Amino acid sequence: MIGKFKFLLSLVALLSYLFPAFGAPAPNATLISVNQYAEKHVFAHFMVSQVPRIRSARLAILETNQIHTKVGIVRNYELDDWKTDMAVAQSIGIDAFALNCASIDSYTYSQLDLAYKAAAEVGFKVFISFDFAYWNNGDTANITAYMQLYGDHPGQMKYKGAAVVSTFVGDYFNWEPVKQGTSHPIYALPNLQDPAEATSLASKGADGAFSWLAWPTDGGNSIIPAPMTTVWDDRFFRFLEGKTYMAPVSPWFSTHFNSKNWVFICENLPTLRWEQMLSLKPDLVEIISWNDYGESHYIGPAEPHHSDDGSSQWANNMPHDAWRELYKPYIAAYKAGASSPTVDEDKIVYWYRPTPKGVVCTGDSLPPPNGVSMLSDSIFIATMLTSPATLTVQSGGNAPVSINVPAGITTSSVNMGVGAQQFTVTRGGQTILSGWGGLFVQNSCTHYNFNAYVGSISR
Repeated sequence: MIGKFKFLLSLVALLSYLFPAFGAPAPNATLISVNQYAEKHVFAHFMVSQVPRIRSARLAILETNQIHTKVGIVRNYELDDWKTDMAVAQSIGIDAFALNCASIDSYTYSQLDLAYKAAAEVGFKVFISFDFAYWNNGDTANITAYMQLYGDHPGQMKYKGAAVVSTFVGDYFNWEPVKQGTSHPIYALPNLQDPAEATSLASKGADGAFSWLAWPTDGGNSIIPAPMTTVWDDRFFRFLEGKTYMAPVSPWFSTHFNSKNWVFICENLPTLRWEQMLSLKPDLVEIISWNDYGESHYIGPAEPHHSDDGSSQWANNMPHDAWRELYKPYIAAYKAGASSPTVDEDKIVYWYRPTPKGVVCTGDSLPPPNGVSMLSDSIFIATMLTSPATLTVQSGGNAPVSINVPAGITTSSVNMGVGAQQFTVTRGGQTILSGWGGLFVQNSCTHYNFNAYVGSISR
């Protein structure tokens, strides 16, 4: 099957190269008016290929030739695995997966086929995000072949009447030959590392841009001791000059590989970033990520058939499912053009690390992640309330802390204490929510883990 698939891709690429008119858009093919596509879309970055050693926008190209270890997250996926993920994503309002793909994996062909098949069967959408840590500017024929094969598939995500395609890095790739060699319209949204590069998008056939800068940073993987702002979004808006902006949203970022060992200051990002989206109202939003366990920003459920890139050390038994509960009303508000989310059920979502930042782990060959000193030792709680109430948190041996919180979604924090975490919400003298955190905070560890444990409490 894989051999046949490769042959078809090669044949399409060869025909496109030898006969430029092959697969060219029909003379009367036109894009539908932009005004007919006012709706917003939310996507999630989905790792088909995983690059455990490098996910830096500025290092990926420089270090491509040094990559020796690579594991595919979905190498062993079956059709039902894809369908399960897609159904869960649909349930919170996600419209499509951006399928991060490398060029060198034997399973890429078969897994893309399964992803598109599953999307068509469940009424979901997908599109390819070419990972330019592996693709390069000389891969035009192969990229064209992929877009010719999938661009008009029933499972393909379309925007403004054209098949969406994106990248990880790939700033300088020219999309014009791909468009000319494909028999259906293409809407290219490459990832730009520098917003100023947007001024040359037209000459490269791109229709807009995607930013990877979803965490507080001076660019790339530089970590700054400051809250997340919209400075990078503002620059993209300015340089895009009205072209489509696909903005990034991410709840977290910590990683502990030997070649990338850091944690961003992202503790309030699960709500702060969405509040920024509701204010900025970008054309599109892409969540980073659905299943990147290596960088600890996954929001998808645990999947028994995903391959392990070594991140199980910090991702196993560290669920992030409750972040989906938190994201759902924000996604609905973004799509509706609202300035705040609507809450129709009392609930809390909490997240916290397994240990205080100063604990020394006794069995780790690596030092603590870069950025640890900038973190706070805190327990974070997002209250989702239909009317005002009082949140009380007892963290370990610390004294209980009570906070009056308004209706809607509000993120609060209290000092972290070693031990059990207890959460209570009262209204009018009555307890309406009460429960314990699913993880004890410990004062000892074997390996450093700056991932977040995420849980929720509802009626």
